[in-house]
Amino acid sequence: MDDVDVVVIGAGPVGENVADRARAAGLSVAVVESELAGGECSYWACMPSKALLRPPEALALARAVPGAREAARGRLDADAVLARRDAFTSHWDDAGQVRWVESTGAEFVRGHGRLDGPRRVAVTTADGGHRTLTARHAVAVCTGTRAKVPPLPGLGGPDGVEPWTSRQGTAAKEVPGRLAVVGGGPVAVELATAWQALGAAVTLLVRGDRVLARMEPFVGEYVLDGLRQAGVQVRLSTEAAEVRRAGPDGPVTLHLGDGASLEADEVLFATGRAPRTEDLGLDTVGLTPGDWLDVDDSCRVTGVRDGWLYAVGDVNHRALLTHQGKYQARVAGAAIAARAAGVPLLETDRWGAHAATADAAAVPQVVFSHPEAAAVGLTHAQAQVRGLRARAVDVDLGQVAGAALHGDDYRGRARLVVDEDRQVVVGAALVGPGVSELLHAATVAVAGEVLIERLWHAVPAFPTMSEVWLRLLEEYRG
Repeated sequence: MDDVDVVVIGAGPVGENVADRARAAGLSVAVVESELAGGECSYWACMPSKALLRPPEALALARAVPGAREAARGRLDADAVLARRDAFTSHWDDAGQVRWVESTGAEFVRGHGRLDGPRRVAVTTADGGHRTLTARHAVAVCTGTRAKVPPLPGLGGPDGVEPWTSRQGTAAKEVPGRLAVVGGGPVAVELATAWQALGAAVTLLVRGDRVLARMEPFVGEYVLDGLRQAGVQVRLSTEAAEVRRAGPDGPVTLHLGDGASLEADEVLFATGRAPRTEDLGLDTVGLTPGDWLDVDDSCRVTGVRDGWLYAVGDVNHRALLTHQGKYQARVAGAAIAARAAGVPLLETDRWGAHAATADAAAVPQVVFSHPEAAAVGLTHAQAQVRGLRARAVDVDLGQVAGAALHGDDYRGRARLVVDEDRQVVVGAALVGPGVSELLHAATVAVAGEVLIERLWHAVPAFPTMSEVWLRLLEEYRG
């Protein structure tokens, strides 16, 4: 039995950051990981997907500029793209990530960790051994999420189709001839974009009547146009009802809800996420296995006696994004350290955040489609539902000098959502090539509740796309 100050279950970006903050405060830490240190983001999500998407984006940007266009007439080299993707995942070898964890002074434990009563974590180690870790101050569950696949006839089981999820969609070694993607959210859009660019014939099946339904409607319209122009066959208001494969290596047939069918070589489901809490021993501390974990603004799990259990990142369902999970990890690490020292949270905060609030009101997100989609805070409709006297202000990004220089026939749009009563920006949405680099300015405005009158004094450099801020303020003033 090993006693430490803090036990972290999960060594993805979130768990790594909790461990780092706790160690910086002088606490002893053990980090338990059942798969790869670095987690989903490093090997099957953020990094490999962006590595797949960057080459087609670079090619598209070159082709939008005369002079560069003539030099960019060839096709993408899919093998080179996949090889670069493999390099960014370190070929699914986590030795470097393990060394980083250990460099903080934390102990890395390879194995499956389960709660075993208050402050105890029973670990089945990779070599089949057993350890029990006891935490003096806190246990942090940072296990993230897994892909959720709908219970369709023909999926799974010994004789059913084994579908792609985001993991296969980011890690596949070869380009499929025909790929059906089921879903209309960020993962579905990005992977449809990537594999179409690499040479697959992609069909995107969207249950609703638009893609990226949680963003402003115009964002989805631009992205839908971009998908179709790239050659993706998009079918809206379409559901898969049954999936069958002809033999072990044969094609997959999707029977659709409208009676039609579609044949593909592989089918990828991007239809949501579920918490990885089903085998964590939650029942030993009075919680329900498989559930999301409810937390307060310090990421401490509610309803657990003595307040020793934390749930950080996707597993608490506050904001399923790596950067938001890392933000929560900084908050949780500071909270654990303060409570261990017996100091009220509001009186000590070495890292500038004693409560997670930005994961509720100022969540930034980028979808690396072509064109890119970026948003932070509330949509206009969400602001109205919350009872704000909200006004939406739109500008054609293509009219900004920096965008025109970025590429010929630039198409894009920007929106600010303003709370008229407080005179602050509560939301922003952008769509167009390169808009991901504009998002942080909007995030600062939303998170900082910067008054509109002060934003007039934030002068954008000319000629950059950031000049859209001036155009938006001019449109707001009228």
